[in-house]
Amino acid sequence: MTTPPRSLCLLRLSALGDVSHVVPLVRALQDQWPGTAITWVVGRFEHRLVAGIEGVEFLAFDKRGGWPAYRALRRQLAGRRFDALLLMQLALRANLVSTAIRADLRVGYDRARAREGHGLFVNRRIAPAAGQHVLDALRSFGDVLGLAPSPPRWDLPVPAEAEAFARAQLPGEAASLVISPCASHPRRNWRPDRYAAVAAHAVRRHGLRVVLAGGPSPAERAMADAILAQCAEPVLDLVGKDTLPRALALFRRATLVLSPDSGPVHMANAVGTPVLGLYASTDPARSGPYSDRRWCVDRHDEAARRFLGRPASALRWGSKIEAEGVTELIETEAVIERLDAFMAWRALADAGDVP
Repeated sequence: MTTPPRSLCLLRLSALGDVSHVVPLVRALQDQWPGTAITWVVGRFEHRLVAGIEGVEFLAFDKRGGWPAYRALRRQLAGRRFDALLLMQLALRANLVSTAIRADLRVGYDRARAREGHGLFVNRRIAPAAGQHVLDALRSFGDVLGLAPSPPRWDLPVPAEAEAFARAQLPGEAASLVISPCASHPRRNWRPDRYAAVAAHAVRRHGLRVVLAGGPSPAERAMADAILAQCAEPVLDLVGKDTLPRALALFRRATLVLSPDSGPVHMANAVGTPVLGLYASTDPARSGPYSDRRWCVDRHDEAARRFLGRPASALRWGSKIEAEGVTELIETEAVIERLDAFMAWRALADAGDVP
């Protein structure tokens, strides 16, 4: 575009991590084109994460609502037309939802990454790029519009109630390890006994406060109970008590967050907290914590060779290996080594001995 658009519509419904990856693009749009009106069609659950972002009109879409939800969105958008639509999700549902949005320019993914008829719903594509992190792929939608490159900025608002909750649970300045043990897909989850071993090591070796965080689902409750039953050291159990804003506040007060590939990885990264990520099903180069992946344990290539018979470099962009037992490749010792390495680095950083 030779001039800033008057209006833009972003369509990214889910998931939590991917929604957090859209935020730097929103911030770049606000910084460079403050006069552009931004509308974001987002999933109802994911809306809770970004609802506080100022200057954005959010249309929360109920992904489980079926055709009534689709018709409700059409009614909300009736009579409106945008200068551009950024169709930032590769899913048939998102493609169909996009038909409710009228726009002259409809930007989507390149042909190599497109699927489920995506190309039928767009008239312009982002540039192809192999091995690209999800956040960089989403930021490249701005390249099509003419946005200048800029460092990613999140600045996710955290309500005062959530800040107060986090301060009450983690008072003072003592170092804390927050463990968010569950991913949306159960086969990305690590074993409870291994989490318990890492938690015990964190307390005994480093004197860390250890916190379990997570939502209210039965699976998350069961995982937390299994970890607590096998951990010989005290652990603060906040599973089921931390809303998305509260989780952001907890992560911001944490020293380190331990989690499999899941939304909390990217939420912690967005508030500037280092992440010890557990990766076997997915490639951390694509979906790891964007700002710093030094502390992750990466067994994705081993998983590809064992379960698919070929190296990870031969897989299609975005492939997931969600086979039974895939996270068994992540050894307890490897996670403890990364924890120890992080704590050693942090001690040097606190002393001013690292850049």
